[in-house]
Amino acid sequence: MTIELTARQLQIVELVKQHAPITGEQIAEMLGLSRPTLRSDLALLVMLGYVDAKPKVGYSPGSAMSSGSQASRRLQSLKVKDVQSMPVIVRENASVHDAVVSLFMENVGSLIVVDEESCLTGVISRKDLLKFTLGNTAAASMPVSMVMTREPNVVHVNPEDTVIDAARKMIHHQVDSLPVVIRSKADTAQGRTRWDVVGRVTKTIMTQILLELATEP
Repeated sequence: MTIELTARQLQIVELVKQHAPITGEQIAEMLGLSRPTLRSDLALLVMLGYVDAKPKVGYSPGSAMSSGSQASRRLQSLKVKDVQSMPVIVRENASVHDAVVSLFMENVGSLIVVDEESCLTGVISRKDLLKFTLGNTAAASMPVSMVMTREPNVVHVNPEDTVIDAARKMIHHQVDSLPVVIRSKADTAQGRTRWDVVGRVTKTIMTQILLELATEP
Protein backbone atom coordinates (compact mmCIF):
# COMPACT_ATOMS: atom_id res chain seq x y z
CA MET A 1 0.00 0.00 0.00
CA THR A 2 1.31 3.47 -0.89
CA ILE A 3 0.35 6.63 0.92
CA GLU A 4 -0.36 9.36 -1.61
CA LEU A 5 0.84 12.79 -0.53
CA THR A 6 -1.07 15.92 -1.42
CA ALA A 7 0.42 18.46 -3.82
CA ARG A 8 1.25 20.75 -0.91
CA GLN A 9 2.95 17.96 1.03
CA LEU A 10 5.06 17.11 -2.03
CA GLN A 11 6.05 20.78 -2.26
CA ILE A 12 7.10 20.75 1.38
CA VAL A 13 9.25 17.63 0.85
CA GLU A 14 10.95 19.30 -2.14
CA LEU A 15 11.63 22.49 -0.22
CA VAL A 16 13.14 20.50 2.65
CA LYS A 17 15.37 18.60 0.21
CA GLN A 18 16.57 21.81 -1.41
CA HIS A 19 16.99 24.07 1.62
CA ALA A 20 17.59 21.83 4.64
CA PRO A 21 17.80 22.67 7.42
CA ILE A 22 14.76 24.87 7.03
CA THR A 23 12.29 26.13 9.61
CA GLY A 24 8.52 25.83 9.47
CA GLU A 25 8.28 29.61 9.21
CA GLN A 26 10.58 29.62 6.16
CA ILE A 27 8.55 26.86 4.49
CA ALA A 28 5.33 28.77 5.15
CA GLU A 29 6.83 31.96 3.72
CA MET A 30 7.99 30.21 0.55
CA LEU A 31 4.53 28.72 0.03
CA GLY A 32 2.75 31.96 0.90
CA LEU A 33 0.88 30.33 3.77
CA SER A 34 0.67 30.72 7.53
CA ARG A 35 2.61 28.44 9.87
CA PRO A 36 -0.56 27.01 11.52
CA THR A 37 -1.89 26.05 8.08
CA LEU A 38 1.12 23.76 7.56
CA ARG A 39 1.14 22.22 11.04
CA SER A 40 -0.84 19.08 10.17
CA ASP A 41 1.11 18.56 6.91
CA LEU A 42 4.46 18.79 8.68
CA ALA A 43 3.35 16.52 11.52
CA LEU A 44 2.19 13.86 9.07
CA LEU A 45 5.39 14.07 7.00
CA VAL A 46 7.47 13.65 10.16
CA MET A 47 5.40 10.63 11.22
CA LEU A 48 5.79 9.04 7.79
CA GLY A 49 9.54 9.66 7.85
CA TYR A 50 9.66 11.94 4.81
CA VAL A 51 11.20 14.71 6.90
CA ASP A 52 12.96 14.87 10.26
CA ALA A 53 12.33 17.67 12.76
CA LYS A 54 15.06 18.89 15.09
CA PRO A 55 14.31 21.48 17.80
CA LYS A 56 16.01 24.87 17.19
CA VAL A 57 17.38 23.56 13.89
CA GLY A 58 14.46 22.90 11.59
CA TYR A 59 13.40 20.28 9.09
CA SER A 60 15.69 18.03 7.06
CA PRO A 61 15.11 15.03 4.74
CA GLY A 62 13.80 12.01 6.63
CA SER A 63 16.26 9.33 7.59
CA ALA A 64 14.26 7.16 10.01
CA MET A 65 12.39 5.37 7.23
CA SER A 66 13.12 5.19 3.54
CA SER A 67 10.15 4.56 1.24
CA GLY A 68 11.30 1.02 0.65
CA SER A 69 12.25 0.07 4.19
CA GLN A 70 10.58 -2.71 6.13
CA ALA A 71 9.47 -0.29 8.87
CA SER A 72 7.83 2.02 6.36
CA ARG A 73 5.97 -0.82 4.65
CA ARG A 74 4.75 -2.14 7.97
CA LEU A 75 3.53 1.27 9.11
CA GLN A 76 1.66 1.83 5.86
CA SER A 77 -0.05 -1.57 6.07
CA LEU A 78 -1.13 -1.34 9.73
CA LYS A 79 -4.86 -1.06 10.21
CA VAL A 80 -6.80 0.39 13.12
CA LYS A 81 -8.07 -3.08 14.08
CA ASP A 82 -4.45 -4.18 14.59
CA VAL A 83 -3.74 -1.55 17.26
CA GLN A 84 -7.04 -0.41 18.79
CA SER A 85 -7.66 -0.71 22.53
CA MET A 86 -10.84 -1.29 24.50
CA PRO A 87 -13.20 1.70 24.56
CA VAL A 88 -13.94 3.47 27.84
CA ILE A 89 -17.69 4.08 27.73
CA VAL A 90 -20.34 5.90 29.74
CA ARG A 91 -24.09 6.11 29.15
CA GLU A 92 -25.50 9.45 28.07
CA ASN A 93 -27.66 9.58 31.20
CA ALA A 94 -24.62 9.16 33.48
CA SER A 95 -23.86 12.16 35.68
CA VAL A 96 -20.91 14.49 35.25
CA HIS A 97 -19.67 13.19 38.62
CA ASP A 98 -19.72 9.62 37.30
CA ALA A 99 -17.83 10.74 34.19
CA VAL A 100 -15.10 12.42 36.26
CA VAL A 101 -14.71 9.30 38.37
CA SER A 102 -14.45 7.13 35.22
CA LEU A 103 -11.77 9.40 33.72
CA PHE A 104 -9.55 9.07 36.77
CA MET A 105 -10.26 5.39 37.48
CA GLU A 106 -9.47 4.42 33.87
CA ASN A 107 -6.67 7.02 33.52
CA VAL A 108 -7.89 8.25 30.14
CA GLY A 109 -8.28 11.68 28.56
CA SER A 110 -11.77 11.21 27.15
CA LEU A 111 -14.85 9.04 27.39
CA ILE A 112 -17.08 7.66 24.64
CA VAL A 113 -20.77 8.24 25.28
CA VAL A 114 -23.41 5.75 24.11
CA ASP A 115 -27.20 5.48 24.29
CA GLU A 116 -29.37 2.68 25.67
CA GLU A 117 -28.69 0.62 22.53
CA SER A 118 -24.94 1.10 22.92
CA CYS A 119 -24.75 3.31 19.83
CA LEU A 120 -22.32 6.23 19.71
CA THR A 121 -23.92 9.52 20.78
CA GLY A 122 -20.92 11.63 21.75
CA VAL A 123 -17.49 12.09 23.27
CA ILE A 124 -16.55 13.96 26.43
CA SER A 125 -13.01 15.09 27.29
CA ARG A 126 -11.25 16.30 30.41
CA LYS A 127 -11.27 19.79 28.96
CA ASP A 128 -15.04 19.61 28.39
CA LEU A 129 -15.60 18.57 31.99
CA LEU A 130 -13.25 21.19 33.39
CA LYS A 131 -14.91 24.03 31.49
CA PHE A 132 -18.39 22.82 32.46
CA THR A 133 -17.71 22.35 36.17
CA LEU A 134 -15.70 25.52 36.93
CA GLY A 135 -17.99 27.80 38.89
CA ASN A 136 -20.99 25.53 38.31
CA THR A 137 -22.03 24.11 41.67
CA ALA A 138 -24.81 22.01 40.14
CA ALA A 139 -22.59 20.44 37.47
CA ALA A 140 -21.87 17.16 39.29
CA SER A 141 -25.47 15.94 39.11
CA MET A 142 -26.12 16.94 35.50
CA PRO A 143 -26.06 14.31 32.70
CA VAL A 144 -23.02 14.07 30.45
CA SER A 145 -25.30 14.62 27.46
CA MET A 146 -25.24 18.32 28.39
CA VAL A 147 -21.46 18.48 28.13
CA MET A 148 -20.41 16.07 25.37
CA THR A 149 -19.59 16.72 21.74
CA ARG A 150 -22.52 15.14 19.95
CA GLU A 151 -22.58 12.73 17.06
CA PRO A 152 -22.44 13.44 14.08
CA ASN A 153 -19.76 15.99 15.07
CA VAL A 154 -17.61 13.24 16.59
CA VAL A 155 -14.59 12.28 14.46
CA HIS A 156 -14.22 8.51 14.31
CA VAL A 157 -12.58 5.68 12.36
CA ASN A 158 -13.51 2.13 11.48
CA PRO A 159 -11.40 -1.00 12.05
CA GLU A 160 -10.42 -1.29 8.38
CA ASP A 161 -9.00 2.24 8.18
CA THR A 162 -5.21 2.49 8.16
CA VAL A 163 -3.28 3.77 11.14
CA ILE A 164 -2.05 6.56 8.87
CA ASP A 165 -5.65 7.60 8.16
CA ALA A 166 -6.33 7.67 11.91
CA ALA A 167 -3.21 9.75 12.57
CA ARG A 168 -4.20 12.18 9.83
CA LYS A 169 -7.64 12.67 11.41
CA MET A 170 -6.18 13.15 14.89
CA ILE A 171 -3.75 15.78 13.65
CA HIS A 172 -6.25 17.59 11.42
CA HIS A 173 -8.97 17.75 14.07
CA GLN A 174 -6.52 18.22 16.97
CA VAL A 175 -7.93 15.42 19.11
CA ASP A 176 -6.13 12.98 21.42
CA SER A 177 -8.23 9.90 20.63
CA LEU A 178 -10.78 8.51 18.20
CA PRO A 179 -13.65 6.07 18.71
CA VAL A 180 -13.46 2.99 16.49
CA VAL A 181 -16.92 2.18 15.16
CA ILE A 182 -18.84 -0.12 12.85
CA ARG A 183 -22.25 0.44 11.32
CA SER A 184 -24.98 -0.51 13.79
CA LYS A 185 -27.82 -2.89 13.03
CA ALA A 186 -30.07 -0.58 15.04
CA ASP A 187 -32.49 1.60 13.13
CA THR A 188 -31.13 4.89 11.80
CA ALA A 189 -31.83 7.96 13.90
CA GLN A 190 -33.45 10.76 11.94
CA GLY A 191 -32.07 9.37 8.72
CA ARG A 192 -28.48 9.21 10.03
CA THR A 193 -26.37 6.09 10.27
CA ARG A 194 -25.83 4.85 13.81
CA TRP A 195 -22.56 3.37 15.02
CA ASP A 196 -21.57 0.61 17.44
CA VAL A 197 -18.38 1.37 19.37
CA VAL A 198 -15.78 -1.44 19.15
CA GLY A 199 -12.59 0.29 20.27
CA ARG A 200 -10.50 3.43 20.40
CA VAL A 201 -7.14 4.69 19.16
CA THR A 202 -5.09 7.27 21.05
CA LYS A 203 -1.96 9.36 20.70
CA THR A 204 -0.33 7.03 23.22
CA ILE A 205 -0.97 4.08 20.91
CA MET A 206 0.48 6.05 17.98
CA THR A 207 3.60 6.84 19.99
CA GLN A 208 4.02 3.17 20.96
CA ILE A 209 3.77 2.15 17.30
CA LEU A 210 6.48 4.62 16.27
CA LEU A 211 8.73 3.52 19.15
CA GLU A 212 8.36 -0.16 18.21
CA LEU A 213 9.13 0.56 14.55
CA ALA A 214 12.10 2.75 15.39
CA THR A 215 13.66 0.16 17.72
CA GLU A 216 13.07 -2.95 15.62
CA PRO A 217 16.29 -4.74 14.67
